[in-house]
Amino acid sequence: MKLLLFQAKQFYWKSYSKTLEAVPDQEVAETVPETVVVFLHAEAEDEARPGLETKIVKNIKWLANKRQLKNIVLHSFTHLSGSTASPEFAQALLNGLEQRLRSTGYQVWQTPFGYFCEWDLSVYGDSLAKVFKEL
Repeated sequence: MKLLLFQAKQFYWKSYSKTLEAVPDQEVAETVPETVVVFLHAEAEDEARPGLETKIVKNIKWLANKRQLKNIVLHSFTHLSGSTASPEFAQALLNGLEQRLRSTGYQVWQTPFGYFCEWDLSVYGDSLAKVFKEL
């Protein structure tokens, strides 16, 4: 599992092109202010790792709490490793993370799964605003 997390002043995304035929068509454009943006890469070996979802949630909440951020954006980003989990696993993981974060008071968005997206990311300058985690 690879996570690239940002404390962002603002994150904008727009669906650009579909990369997985099996996902529904989506044309979306959204902007979320004051958010933690999570670029998540699920690796093949993650499919057999119990407790992984809990570790990811703890990392996200830890970073969000450093700046009292209550907005979270989850983005599947399969560019952080050569090993890739199945799309079904990655989608289920993102959905589970969203549900768990919402249940603890966070507002959560997911970028369209199975799409390349256009982004505009404004990140705070301190070093803690940009975190890479390998779980």
